[in-house]
Amino acid sequence: MKTKTHFFVVKFKRNFFAIIFLFFAFSLVLFSKNNLAAVKNGLTLWATTVVPSLFPFFVATQLLMHTNIVNFFGRALNNFMKPIFNIDGKGSFCFIMGLLSGYPVGAKIASEFRKNNICSKVECERLLSFTNNSGPLFIIATVGISMFGNSTIGVLLLLTHVLGCFTVGFIFRFYHKRNYRNSLSNDGKYISNYVSFSNLGEVLSESISSSISTILTIGGFVVIFSSIISILKSSGILSGLCMILTPVFNFLHIDTSFISPLITGFLEITNGISIISDIKIKNISVNIIFTAFLLGFGGISVLLQVWSIISKTDLSIKPYIVGKILHGLIASFYTFLAINMFSFFNFNLY
Repeated sequence: MKTKTHFFVVKFKRNFFAIIFLFFAFSLVLFSKNNLAAVKNGLTLWATTVVPSLFPFFVATQLLMHTNIVNFFGRALNNFMKPIFNIDGKGSFCFIMGLLSGYPVGAKIASEFRKNNICSKVECERLLSFTNNSGPLFIIATVGISMFGNSTIGVLLLLTHVLGCFTVGFIFRFYHKRNYRNSLSNDGKYISNYVSFSNLGEVLSESISSSISTILTIGGFVVIFSSIISILKSSGILSGLCMILTPVFNFLHIDTSFISPLITGFLEITNGISIISDIKIKNISVNIIFTAFLLGFGGISVLLQVWSIISKTDLSIKPYIVGKILHGLIASFYTFLAINMFSFFNFNLY
C-alpha cells in the first residue's frame, strides 16, 4: 500500500503541470464568454497602457547601452553605489532607469548587463532584487489620480516605494558577500558595439526588434493572467479562497472585502489595485497600505515576466523573489508610519 501511495505521488508530481494546463484549456472553453471579455480587456490594457509607457523606454535603454553612458554613470556614481549597495558604479544606470520607467525595465537592463559582462553574476542578482520597480508615472497618475482620485496618495506611495527600494538594495549588499571576489566578471570593462553614424541604422533596428520581442512577451502575460483571473472568478475558486481566508482576516480585524482584490493583485497588480481603490471604508489607510504592498511586490505576472527575461542568462530568480516580498512588506510599513506620523498623509474618515 505504501508503495502504491508513493507511486501515485511521483506520478502526480510528474504530471502536475499537465493537469494544470489541461484544466486551463478546459476552462477556456467552459467559461468562454467571460474569458473572451477578459482577454479583450487584457489586450486593451496592454495596447493603451503598457505599450505607450514601456516600449519607448525599452528602445531608449537599448540605444543607451550602445553609448558610453553606462561607463559615465560608472565613474560618476561609483562612490554612491559601492558603499550603499556593494555594486559597481555601472549598476547605477540600471538603478536609475528602473526607478524612472517601471516593471520590468530594471530586470531587462540587469539581464543585458549580465549578457554583456558589465557586472558580475552576484552584482546583477543584487540589481535584480531592488531595481525592478513600479514607475512614478504609474504610481502617481494611474494609481494616485485615476484610481484613488488624489495625487497626494500617489506621492505618498511613490515616496514609500522608493524608500523601500533603497532599503532592499542596502539589505542585499550583504548577499553572497564572501564569494564576491570570486564572482567578478573578467576585468570589469564593458566592451560594446558603440553607435556611430555608420552603424546607426543597424543599432536602431536591433534595439527596436529586441524591444518589440520584449513588449509582445509582456502582452502575452497580461492577456493570460487576465484570463486566469476570469477563470478563478467564474469557476468559484476565488470565492472558495476568500472563504478559507475569511477567519484569518477576522482574527486580524481586517475588512474581508480586501481578500478578493488582494488575491487578484497577488496575480496581477493593476487589476488588484484598481479593485482595492474602489473599496469604500472609513479607514482608507488600509487601502493605501495594501496598495503599497502590491506595488512593491509586483505580482506573479511580473515575476514570470522577469523569469522569462533572465532565462537566457545564468542569473537566479531567488534574489528577485525575496527582494520583492521584502519590498512589499517594507513599503507598506513605511506607508503605515507616514500615515500615522504626518497628518497630511492621513485620509481616514472619522
